[in-house]
Amino acid sequence: MNELLVKRVYEAKDEADGMRILVDRLWPRGITKADAKLDAWIRAVAPSTELRKAFHGGSLSFDDFKARLIAGLEANDQAKAFKAEIRGILEKRNVTLLFSAKDTEHNNAVVLRDWILD
Repeated sequence: MNELLVKRVYEAKDEADGMRILVDRLWPRGITKADAKLDAWIRAVAPSTELRKAFHGGSLSFDDFKARLIAGLEANDQAKAFKAEIRGILEKRNVTLLFSAKDTEHNNAVVLRDWILD
């Protein structure tokens, strides 16, 4: 199996990225679609607006955010199909999940990567 990577959308595209997928609900500020060099933008696996605002507003810990996001993914047929699709792609090449958050360790793409690989 190849690697499932996570990276900020603002970082330059790299040969090792493989398929590049934006997994945020909102388009990242200050970057054009051409500069992002995406293969896909999948909003169905992003946290809900309410969950995102609660986490970024500080009313949820990362552990609570992670638990709620995973529960939402498990209840979402589109997310389950995405998980299966990504696992299939990983048999052929790398996949990079792109996010816009400044925190590179505590964000939805990290949770999504762990959920896909679990």
